[in-house]
Parts: sequence; structure tokens; C-alpha cells
Amino acid sequence: MKSDFELIVRDFPAKTDLTIVPVSDVHLGAMEHMTEEWTQFCKDVLSEPNTYVTLGGDLINNATRSGVSNIFQETMRPSEQKRRMAELLKPLAREGRILCAVSGNHERRSGKDCDDDPMYDIMAKLDLEDIYRENMAFVKLSIGDSKYGNGGGLRNPTYCMAVTHGAGGGIYTGGAVNRNERFGYVIDGLDALIVGHTHKGAVTKPMKVFVDKQNNRVSMKPFVVVSSVPWMSFGGYAMQKMLLPATSGDPQKIKLSGKCKKISLVW
Repeated sequence: MKSDFELIVRDFPAKTDLTIVPVSDVHLGAMEHMTEEWTQFCKDVLSEPNTYVTLGGDLINNATRSGVSNIFQETMRPSEQKRRMAELLKPLAREGRILCAVSGNHERRSGKDCDDDPMYDIMAKLDLEDIYRENMAFVKLSIGDSKYGNGGGLRNPTYCMAVTHGAGGGIYTGGAVNRNERFGYVIDGLDALIVGHTHKGAVTKPMKVFVDKQNNRVSMKPFVVVSSVPWMSFGGYAMQKMLLPATSGDPQKIKLSGKCKKISLVW
């Protein structure tokens, strides 16, 4: 298994705009999982040119006896959840549409109980172990022919993303946003931080003060923080714990310009 600090590099020689769709908290196997919407989404990605996904964990519900989920309310066994998820993602993997994958707390239940990693198993089934990271994936996306130089990002823009499942609870969206933005300031050179876990879809664009020592300039540089949406209808555990309903099955899209360094958010 590769280290979290081993950079994932992807080159796109054609100067095309890219669309990145953050995916996490699918919870396949849970009673509330949005089966039709998730299945259709996997098909839709293939029909959209230059569209890619990041996999941010909790793709399967993976109820265990030591976990919070009720094993008797699963719609399929964990082994079947893994098989079905790999089956749904296989066309995306074949077309190179998956940029990276990390584990979520639901997959980590198996690691605690029996030293198993369902997320790694899914990626291994797809022959994508090289872009799997256990805790956090750092991804570099370069657009354009590098032999002509980067031109300060004007000709051949390069983007850096960090993808992690996230941690912490909290009832309100603001708590999740604050936690994620605070961590984003830790990573130098970051263009986008993608986080899941809270089931609170949100997009923000904070700024960093950037000191350019080579050109003796101080400027402001933005980075994007995306809290990805879940693929679950409201009910069950969320209703039992009086959590707030959240937007589900309607993922955000991160647009990366291939002509100049520019990030746009679409939701």
C-alpha cells in the first residue's frame, strides 16, 4: 500500500477544461442508500466528456457488530457490498475516470475488527491500487504539453487537490465548514480540499496570503473547500439522532480551466 504522502500525478496533454465530481458517503448496503440515483450517476459520468471522480470513502455501509450501524438492517452483506460497488465503478475505472480513492470510517470498521480494508479491496478489484491512499490522497493535475513550459500557470495550468474522508460530527453545516477550512490552511500549494463524512454538502472559497520570495511580491491566493454530499435519503440513524436533513445525490462539480489557472464551482 502506498504512503499517503506519495503524490498522485495525472497529465492531460490536451488543453481541455476538466470537471471533477467529489464522491463520498454512498453507503451502499444501507436501507437509506439512494440506489437508483447512484446507479444512474455512475452511467452519467461516462456520458460527460472530461469528467472525473474522486472517491472519498464510506462507499459501502459495512455494518459490523462493533459499529454503530445495525447489521440486521443492511440490504446486503458487506462482501456483496464490495462486489457490487466494484461492479458499478468498473466502467469508470476502464475509462480512466477515477482520480483517487481513500477510506472512510465505515470501511475502517473492518480494519479495527479483523485487519481488513474494504476500500483497498475494491480498488484492487479495479486494478487501481496505485491511486489508493488510506487516509489522504494528494493529486496533481497538469493540463497541456509540459515541454512548452508552464508559463506561470497561464499556458499550462497545474492544480493540486487533497482528498480525505474527514472527521468530526456536529449538527450544523458551519461547524463542518470551519473544521475543513482550518485544515486547508495547513497544506501549502493547495488548490482544492475535498472532504466528506459530515453529510453536509457545502462549497467555500477561502483565501491565503501568499509570499512570492522570487518576485518579491505578496498576494492573495484562493483555494476551494468542498464538503461532498451523501447518497442517502433522510431517515434511520439520522432521524433517530435528530440530525438535520441534507442535500443528497446532487453532487457539486469542480471546474478546472485548461486555458489558465482558474477554478469554478457548480452546484
